[in-house]
Amino acid sequence: MKNITLGRTGITVPQNGFGALPIQRIPLEDAVRILRKAYNGGMRFFDTARAYTDSEEKVGAAFGDGYVKRDEIVIATKTAAKTPEEFWQQLDISLNNLKTDYIDIYQFHLMGQCWKPGDGTGMYECMLRAKEQGKIRHIGGTAHKIGIAKELIESGLYETVQYPFSYLATDQEADLIKMCNENNVGFICMKGLAGGLITNSKAAMAYISQFDGAVPIWGIQKEKELDEWLSYMDNTPELDDELKAFIESERKDLMGDFCRGCGYCMPCTVGIQINQCNRMSLMLRRAPSESWLSDHWQAEMNKIEECIGCGACLSKCPYELEIPTLLRKNLEDYREVLAGNRRVN
Repeated sequence: MKNITLGRTGITVPQNGFGALPIQRIPLEDAVRILRKAYNGGMRFFDTARAYTDSEEKVGAAFGDGYVKRDEIVIATKTAAKTPEEFWQQLDISLNNLKTDYIDIYQFHLMGQCWKPGDGTGMYECMLRAKEQGKIRHIGGTAHKIGIAKELIESGLYETVQYPFSYLATDQEADLIKMCNENNVGFICMKGLAGGLITNSKAAMAYISQFDGAVPIWGIQKEKELDEWLSYMDNTPELDDELKAFIESERKDLMGDFCRGCGYCMPCTVGIQINQCNRMSLMLRRAPSESWLSDHWQAEMNKIEECIGCGACLSKCPYELEIPTLLRKNLEDYREVLAGNRRVN
């Protein structure tokens, strides 16, 4: 496993990071055990966010009471604050949750604009003041829109940028890493498994390992998932001809207008679970399970018929998907699978 330096932060870590969003779904003791196992297995980069319910608290419980020396791990978290008042409130909460005096990389979460000094919001000035106070070490931003990501990289104001990146990325998205390297900005890869659509961790690891300056944060919830990533610390997969052919097949099958499941389109005005329902066709193909055909999911999918076309989701989707059209297509596919399943049974 090679080490990666995140741009001008100077932070150097194995190219195998821990994404702590999923641990909000498991009990505290399980989360602590998994986080500590990740550290003992060689992971050093841990990414969370104030918006991930109790994820920060679990990271703090795992590492904040002297289990590790503070400078042996890198903690990145995020603030969803939109005002300076919220910024300072959330920063204090994060520091308390994480049981630390400082945050290595503090990121603006899901940025809709590139905040800059003197833009009238005071938001970037908050970052500078927090850095002067020693509460944060480096300033970063996360984005789902490629235009915003480019602006962050080229602004000279942000030391890291976090953006969705996997082997389903377009060439334009892959160029973001090159742009980061040219501007001495660290690149943090979120959604390296495309929100669950990618199920071959070996291929995912081999693909990202070809990029310098990029650290992936794998969303980890189960110990068996962690074991896969830890197995690559000493035996990192190489992007050989077999894996290249596999990835190319996956790209042909999956690339295009598919829902990444980020959920930023929610809530729906009529209660449709857009982020799950809009991925149903792919999930039935990629991760077939009888649970997707349960009474619960049949009821959730039938809600698509109640879509009123209000357009609220369209304005919030960072990928500019035609959500109502995709929902109807997913419902049509779902009913075909359901009908076929009933015939078999």
